[in-house]
Amino acid sequence: MPDSFDVIVIGAGPGGYVCAIRAAQLGMNVACVEMRETLGGTCLNIGCIPSKALLQSSELYEEAAHKFADHGIGVGGLSLDLAKMQARKAEVVGANVKGVEFLFKKNKVTWLKGEGRITAPGTVQVSGTDYAAKHIVIATGSESTPLRGVEVDETRIVTSTGALELAAVPKHLVVIGGGVIGLEMGSVWRRLGAQVTVIEFLDGILPGMDGEVRKQFERILTKQGMTFRLKSKVTGARVDEAGVTLAVEPAAGGAAEEIRADVVLLAIGRRPYLAGLGLEAVSVALDERGRVRTDAHFATSVPGIYAIGDAIAGPMLAHKAEDEGYALAEMLSGQKPHINYDAIPGVVYTWPEVAAVGATEEQLKQAGTAYKVGKFPFMANGRARAMGEIDGFVKVLADKATDRVLGAHIIGPDAGTLIAEIAMAIEFGASAEDIARISHAHPSLNEAVKEAAMAAWSKPLHI
Repeated sequence: MPDSFDVIVIGAGPGGYVCAIRAAQLGMNVACVEMRETLGGTCLNIGCIPSKALLQSSELYEEAAHKFADHGIGVGGLSLDLAKMQARKAEVVGANVKGVEFLFKKNKVTWLKGEGRITAPGTVQVSGTDYAAKHIVIATGSESTPLRGVEVDETRIVTSTGALELAAVPKHLVVIGGGVIGLEMGSVWRRLGAQVTVIEFLDGILPGMDGEVRKQFERILTKQGMTFRLKSKVTGARVDEAGVTLAVEPAAGGAAEEIRADVVLLAIGRRPYLAGLGLEAVSVALDERGRVRTDAHFATSVPGIYAIGDAIAGPMLAHKAEDEGYALAEMLSGQKPHINYDAIPGVVYTWPEVAAVGATEEQLKQAGTAYKVGKFPFMANGRARAMGEIDGFVKVLADKATDRVLGAHIIGPDAGTLIAEIAMAIEFGASAEDIARISHAHPSLNEAVKEAAMAAWSKPLHI
């Protein structure tokens, strides 16, 4: 194994492994440091991929239990084999992480197994061995944000990691945090039979997303059976053999009350994982939120050291990290790629799904931007009707003067797929009229996007 590389990437998550592979494709000698036994980082091992596997399985279970009858399909003796469901999830994870390992071998990326530490500019130490590199990339991802008074044991009080590994369906699951992770994992266990209570400090779920979407989504999840305790904070947790007792009080202050739970999921957000990297010793600057400070080219305060993904500012999304890893590799080879951060979508993989790209109405109002709104409900879409999935809508926001698309927000079936069309429209500076005049297959869910664009530009046809 060589002891000198053109690029050493620390972390083999979506940002790190993409950066490593792309740099190798561009002719560089590349190593990637990963302390896990498998590649893929949090996303492939204990995040995006296993959670989506459980979301899919639990969705099918709920459909069989509650929706098949509407289609004239009778199911007798429905049962849940949670162990088999978890085994399937593990198989999905295994196939994905082995796929990354195959790509490393195919592209001749060296996997340095162990914890990486930057001991000096141009030097990374892994398991006691020093490796030299012209360029060092920090791609160490993030970890669950702790909460004072709530000690995680990954058995009774869990992060998303423990929530993915429960051996039994809890009678009562309390989720602390009404963000993406909490709502996705809460949806899994509610579908499988748990009573789910979500405690959120703010006055609504999915903070930062479109206000109208947030309100409708909360109504839909409530109708599905979730209970929400908004404007509330957890100030302590006491674990015993039977479960957990939480101390909960109003966010504005007041008398606390106790809530009992079999399992508590702590999901108040994530923070950069930078432990053990030695950043302070080599004078890599952090920002006010503990993220690695970088410039527009992902360069840190130390020449030759770069950072991407959850370790730096911006949305903590796997695809954002991938885009940054790809772009940085090309920059290191002398190319001049770009990333349009306004065109990076975000998706909540519940059912219905929630997806967004670009600006929200609240952001446009705050910026003083004159805009138009086009909306179209799924209840007026033929394909959604045929599927029996009529909750939600598509909202397109366009500049009032130029008609250029500024953002879109979707709550409904396959929203995560539908949002891609709007992301491309924003990337290429398209107008609402451009989308409206593109032929969309009939009958398809995509027609709801076309109709919303028609509503923003002129008038929709089918409402």
